[in-house]
This record gives sequence, C-alpha cells and structure tokens, in this order.
Amino acid sequence: MKVWTTLKVKDENKLINKIAISLTNYIYKNGPINDIVRKYKINNEDKKMLDRYTQNRIAGLLMLYSSKNTSRINDIVNKYLTNTDIDITPELEGYIEK
Repeated sequence: MKVWTTLKVKDENKLINKIAISLTNYIYKNGPINDIVRKYKINNEDKKMLDRYTQNRIAGLLMLYSSKNTSRINDIVNKYLTNTDIDITPELEGYIEK
C-alpha cells in the first residue's frame, strides 16, 4: 500500500542544494514574483520562507531525477496535475554558441 508522505533527505555533496538555489533565483528573479511581493507587501522573512520551500521542492525533484526514480516523479505528476488547458511556453536563459 502506498502512503503519501513528505521525506526530508540531506544532500551530502551539496551540489543539488546549489542547483536548487540557483534554479529558484532563475525562476523568480526579475519575474512577476517581484511585483507580487511589492503589491501584497510581503516582508523579507516571508519571501525567504517561500524561497526555501521552492528550493526544497526543486532539490527533491532533482534528487529523484538524478536517481532515475521515474516512479516517484510520476506519482508527483499524477497528484498535482490539475489544469491541462494552460498553454505552456518553455523558456530558457543562458549563453549559447554562435
């Protein structure tokens, strides 16, 4: 029997931590989150809490991906997939060779 639970795991080599922090900054920096923070007057402590939550979730996904645990990733997708009518446009930023 499967039981849905939250598992806390330590990243011993800290690589996933660094990637999760970088990805959170990549997702939020200069995006609509800054407008939301200003509009609703979210203080720094609450913003840090939101960042930490996002970093922890990204780190968990990265650990599952790096361990090739597609079964657990599939469980997460199935649980949280709600609205499939949203048009997603993948967006990337970074250096490219010309």
